[in-house]
Amino acid sequence: MLTACGMSTTTALALLKQAGKLHADVIGVKVGTKLVDLHTHLDEATPFEVVLATDRHGLEMIRHSTAHIMADAVQRLFAGTKVTIGPSTDDGFYYDFDRRDGAFTDDDLAKIEVEMRAIIAKDSVFRRDEVSRDEAREIFENMGETYKLEILERIPAGERISLYRHGESGKEWLDLCAGPHVPSTRFLAAVKLTSVAGAYWRGDERNPMLQRIYGTAFQTQLALDEHLKAIEEAKARDHRKLGKELDLFLFDAVAPAMPFFLPKGARVYNGLVEFVRKLYDRDGYEEVITPQLFSPKLFETSGHLANYGDNLYRVWTTDHLAPSAPGEAQIDATLRAELEANSFALKPMNCPSHCIIFGSRRRSYRELPWRVADFGRLHRYERGGVVHGLSRVRTFCQDDAHIFCTAAQVAGEIEQFILMLREVYDAFQFSEVAIKLATRPDKRLGTDEDWDTSENALKEGLERAGLPFEITPGEGAFYGPKIEFHVKDALKRSWQLGTIQHDGNLPQRFDLSYIGDDGKEHRPVMLHRAILGSLERFFSVLLEHCAGAFPAWLAPVHVRILTVSEKSNAYACKVLAELRAHGVRAEADLGAEKLGAKVREGRMARVPYLIVVGPKDAEAGSVSVRSRDAGELGAMSLEAFLGRLLPETLPPIQKK
Repeated sequence: MLTACGMSTTTALALLKQAGKLHADVIGVKVGTKLVDLHTHLDEATPFEVVLATDRHGLEMIRHSTAHIMADAVQRLFAGTKVTIGPSTDDGFYYDFDRRDGAFTDDDLAKIEVEMRAIIAKDSVFRRDEVSRDEAREIFENMGETYKLEILERIPAGERISLYRHGESGKEWLDLCAGPHVPSTRFLAAVKLTSVAGAYWRGDERNPMLQRIYGTAFQTQLALDEHLKAIEEAKARDHRKLGKELDLFLFDAVAPAMPFFLPKGARVYNGLVEFVRKLYDRDGYEEVITPQLFSPKLFETSGHLANYGDNLYRVWTTDHLAPSAPGEAQIDATLRAELEANSFALKPMNCPSHCIIFGSRRRSYRELPWRVADFGRLHRYERGGVVHGLSRVRTFCQDDAHIFCTAAQVAGEIEQFILMLREVYDAFQFSEVAIKLATRPDKRLGTDEDWDTSENALKEGLERAGLPFEITPGEGAFYGPKIEFHVKDALKRSWQLGTIQHDGNLPQRFDLSYIGDDGKEHRPVMLHRAILGSLERFFSVLLEHCAGAFPAWLAPVHVRILTVSEKSNAYACKVLAELRAHGVRAEADLGAEKLGAKVREGRMARVPYLIVVGPKDAEAGSVSVRSRDAGELGAMSLEAFLGRLLPETLPPIQKK
């Protein structure tokens, strides 16, 4: 940790560099949890950390800066195009454009890349200027940048307004941006534009459709080449592609962003639920079933009506509508307001209904902790611009549970939850897990004292489990802070799956209490927790992680029997019956196609085991086994094959 000693960080770092104490690739500074530009002037004795181009935070700055270069190149090549926002992402960056003279093509992306490299080669400096709101408004009005004006108006009063510029004097490109950015374009050595997609302004389909150009940037060309190779692999593993190829699920316009799970997909889905249920039985969770529809009074009490109302699916019947003419019904403004205030809504989460159950009778401290689980179907209205395959849907289920406990029990419950979470992730071979503590957002329920208590409780739980974690300020839910668990898949992509949240607000809003050992009423703590999270989203992550080759215990089909010819069909049916009698999910391909074609189809279906039966197998009572993972296993008795197969069909919890 370094200190500025009353000088700009540039000066302080220059002195350190002269003394040979600083790496040459310093591109920024970290003050607490905030990244700032290298030239930022800090108060005397302000502690800071240097950010290198090779750091994670350095890569974030490189990508954000590259987004600016891309927007500059686009506006040079396609006059009249308006810019909106261009953030960095976990694996690159994007920028949204309003281009009225056509759609961006692959050829356009190639031209933009060439222009970007020309801009980068000039080694121009990124310069930050703080301006007044009026100055910024005048600049963007003169530029005709209507989206920037809208962004400007949303900046809260009193916050600093900054512009970033780069380029030749008199030809500088500028953007309304909080930063930070790299010192100059020379740090942007490895750049690639990857794709174009449509995106509604602010993710709302009622707004204009924009064109989003995605790209990525790395510190070196080698790192970029490795990433591009991973992108190609990711395309082959895309869960939407695999879902269609493996006959797992589909989508239809009759239910936008709501998946239909086909028989094989349903087997996997139900297998996930059954796996988690066995853990619940072992670890003392009780499962409940709660209604789908609730009065708005429930969501008013919970705070979701005010904080989540736009995402609720509201329900009414024709009885609510006043007919204005025979066979017609209209909703006037007054009736619409009444419906919005009084119409029932599909539940978007389970926590309010679990509060109803807890508060339905007097509870004793001897009942705590009470761990209540619910696989109820949930509905949330996600905007059309953000839905994506199974990853972001409008109806889903969670491995959702809530723990009602005393304040003294919180740390222990978090520790037990983490043990369960590790066991589940190990079962799916997610070996790399990063932990983040998301703290209070600006829009929230409760007092600062409540949030202090909640955040400290989660910290204690993590420290008790001996786990390293990162704090992400402002990323908590509106009712409480949360611990997030981010896993890396086979392609090293990070996915946020599990979470546990500390909530002191809902117990208070529902006036929940228990009788303590002192005979007095006390307020319980409520922990919201999930390991898989949305089962639909987890399904998509797992499908891409294993490239469709589900572990044998979860695979929709364990064994496919292939006949050499139709003469072996009778024996194949006998083997099929025997396998199914042992609980094996088996199917038989009795068609007239050649064996080679049957084998290829079985491999494409990622079936864990293919067994071939011919006349000799029928005579010997054997099967010839091909393992998806271990290759050719040769001929063996059916009994021997079952001895190998059956342990693999058991969920990990049953193997112990």
